[in-house]
Amino acid sequence: MTSPTPSPGASPSGTALVVGATGIAGRALSRLLVDEGWQVLGLSRRGTSDVDGVVPVLADLTDAASLHEALAAHRPTHVFVTAWARQATEAENIRVNAGMVRDVLEAVRPAGSVRHVALLTGLKHYLGPFEAYGQGEVPDTPFHEDEARLDHPNFYYAQEDELFAGAQRDGFTWSVHRAHTIIGYALGNAMNMGQTLAAQAAICRERGVPMVFPGSRTQWDGVTDMTDAGLLAEQLLWAATTPAAADTAFNVANGDVFRWRWLWPRLAARLGVEAEGYDAEPRPLAEQMVDAGPVWAALAERESLRERDLDRVASWWHTDGDLGREMECLTDLARSRAAGFTGYRSTLACFLDLFDRLEADGVVPAPPV
Repeated sequence: MTSPTPSPGASPSGTALVVGATGIAGRALSRLLVDEGWQVLGLSRRGTSDVDGVVPVLADLTDAASLHEALAAHRPTHVFVTAWARQATEAENIRVNAGMVRDVLEAVRPAGSVRHVALLTGLKHYLGPFEAYGQGEVPDTPFHEDEARLDHPNFYYAQEDELFAGAQRDGFTWSVHRAHTIIGYALGNAMNMGQTLAAQAAICRERGVPMVFPGSRTQWDGVTDMTDAGLLAEQLLWAATTPAAADTAFNVANGDVFRWRWLWPRLAARLGVEAEGYDAEPRPLAEQMVDAGPVWAALAERESLRERDLDRVASWWHTDGDLGREMECLTDLARSRAAGFTGYRSTLACFLDLFDRLEADGVVPAPPV
């Protein structure tokens, strides 16, 4: 494929289209790309971005006509798909989320400018979809990228198939990035453990009760890993600009491992609340926090927090899903390291840095000194 001619005003690095620019991953990636001198188009349903230097693009990812109209005037060289939309069934997840990938690729196709497309997925590639999570034969940990697909229908597989078909048709290179639970900053995101735990601690402080671990004994005692949004952004950019990484799927995690029984009391201490660990059975946040909305609203009013709606700060269901698993969950990172990506983060430091940011920005209240 002949390299496209950059559009007028494009940066020397390229023009990046970040699909899902307001999410945890998309926001961190947008910030990195801007800092590295890229022209960045931030596509989202709201058509806004709080990252200086991003050109907002308003479009509905579930509407092909909206995407074509929004992207008609742009010539992206690199496309990063970091968004998905949860549906009621896996059949609908496949229809909607594979359709998003297909429609984005169709919308940028007329420009003939795309060199690389990156797709963000996750560990449900190895564990199965929500409807069959952990069922049947699941590969042993740590998960390796060359594991065969599971028998269950899975929207991650459908998204990959759309990516592969587009690459074969149009000649761009591709990369797939399978992240574990992502730690990062993005108000209103539906998959945000860091903000969820910070909100849990604030509500527990307000109620005068301990911060209770919501998950399973397996997660409390077992070894696991996580993925920092900044590290993920670095891998996305590396794979998009490194020939040795082309046409490859990569796991991406911080590089350290931990046990929640070690991490939980350290997070609670930083958040100014007593920690309580696993005891006999899981105690999901969806049950612990069932009536927490009014408590949060009053707290947010008193502390002048940015968001009175608890649902835009915390995602109990997602954190319950991660911490309630009855299986060990961690990934092998040898493939990306062998190809030259050696990024690393301390998971504890990632949480602590995020808590600092959330408090400084008025998303959650700081604990009393």
